[in-house]
Amino acid sequence: MKSLRELYRIGKGPSSSHTMGPQKAAQIFASHHGNAHSFEVTLYGSLAATGRGHMTDVAIKEVLEPIAPLQLEWQPQVFLPFHPNGMKFVARDANNNIIDEWICYSVGGGALSEGEHPRWFADQSEVYELNTMAEIQQWCEKSGRNYWEYVGECEDEGIWDYLAEVWKAMQESVERGIDHEGVLPGPLHLPRKGPTYYVKASGYKQSLQTRALVYAYALSVSEENASGGTIVTAPTCGSCGVLPAVLYHLSRGHKFSDIRILHALATAGIFGNVVKRNASISGADVGCQGEVGVACAMASAAACQLFGGSPSQVEYAAEMGLEHHLGMTCDPVCGLVQIPCIERNAFAATRALDANLYAALSDGSHRVSFDRVVKVMKQTGHDLPSLYKETSEGGLARAYQQHLDKKKQQ
Repeated sequence: MKSLRELYRIGKGPSSSHTMGPQKAAQIFASHHGNAHSFEVTLYGSLAATGRGHMTDVAIKEVLEPIAPLQLEWQPQVFLPFHPNGMKFVARDANNNIIDEWICYSVGGGALSEGEHPRWFADQSEVYELNTMAEIQQWCEKSGRNYWEYVGECEDEGIWDYLAEVWKAMQESVERGIDHEGVLPGPLHLPRKGPTYYVKASGYKQSLQTRALVYAYALSVSEENASGGTIVTAPTCGSCGVLPAVLYHLSRGHKFSDIRILHALATAGIFGNVVKRNASISGADVGCQGEVGVACAMASAAACQLFGGSPSQVEYAAEMGLEHHLGMTCDPVCGLVQIPCIERNAFAATRALDANLYAALSDGSHRVSFDRVVKVMKQTGHDLPSLYKETSEGGLARAYQQHLDKKKQQ
């Protein structure tokens, strides 16, 4: 597996695969063709289907248009063989001759791939020798150490400074969101709920206040993401509210120190990395189970780690967090990372706390392992029709469009 630096990325929303990834690809192409007289970019599959709602075009234009005129083409019905998020960049000279063509893929969490024929960037070197939770858990039990200690064993010394930056960015995204009132951008005119939920939470008894605050934190981060604010992919932009909400709540409500939070971030990262390596964290590839489901698993593991769970209990908590999101579709209304994405973050955050409690009450033994759920998630995602994988052609997105069409006819 690769470094956690590749999983936790600090950047602007609303989508890691549809905004951050394409912008990074445009930057790479521009660095090789700064003297081009014009550019053409073709977006395929999911990138084309929901690209406007995810501001894919804006992200690419910000990079290429200052250099030369840009022609953007959308091909939502064409799916390139390697991944649903394919894109082709073309550079032309003064005589309109093609200088170069480049195809790459945005594979989730802001990561890029050139498919089976790497050209400009090779895959980052592997940092972790062990690639399944069974192997890593066995390492923990044999050595008497925890998951976060395996991170320290494999990463360089700078990883803790990097995770400190991640934690700082997560806290800031929560706090900005709590103070940021108004309406989210886009045709839905969706009002922000995070600030209101935070204020209302103070009126509840302590037993209910906890859940209300977690909702407020998750909503605040997700709304910051939806408005193009700075967040941390955990593991993606669309699921960025889950882990910060849980960690922010536990750090404030239970007074866990920053160093313990960093250990929890490392533990969460290991679980996210295993899914990224052995399945997918791309909604266009496996649906929202790969985004919100994985985020819930990461937050479940982090919470269990903080409350002193054994390696088997932590693994059990993460397994439940992912298992109970199996089959979740990715069907963003109007192609925006708003409905149902924002609410899903809030509910997944509280579900993570439930998974922690359930695992803590057990001895950690269970029949279905985290690794097996990851395999099932991958297969389930590939069995889902494309209209349920970030194309806005089915599910809630289709139902909402039918509702609008019906109103127009009345």
